[in-house]
Amino acid sequence: MALLKSLILRNAFLITHRALVSTIRPSSNASVVEDDDAPVEMENPFKKERVQCILCKLNITPDYKNYRLLSQFQSPYTGRIYGRHVTGLCKSKQALVEAEIRKAQNCGYMPYYYKDKTFLKDPKLFDPENPIRSHRF
Repeated sequence: MALLKSLILRNAFLITHRALVSTIRPSSNASVVEDDDAPVEMENPFKKERVQCILCKLNITPDYKNYRLLSQFQSPYTGRIYGRHVTGLCKSKQALVEAEIRKAQNCGYMPYYYKDKTFLKDPKLFDPENPIRSHRF
């Protein structure tokens, strides 16, 4: 008798347990498509920012009449125009700056060797003593 009661209770427990489990989670036979485990679309978090030269970043086009800006790209002592490896400019802006410096010098806006002392206190766009590359090539 005790054995029969325990079997009946166990059978009733299993039936109610199966009913509860089937309502909580779907059975493995049912084909339910879940989007919870789908990959999430996002940008690459490890992608480096695109490096731009300072003139492209600020959308500045050098002009021969703006000799104060152009004097930043010329050595105050020798009059030498700094190269790309020092200024950090892109190829097109560097060529444009060099052409505008020569044009300003030919027009008389800029001296060839001497830099105005007031321009020496301007904020530096780059550090000529610490170039991006230590050589020209």
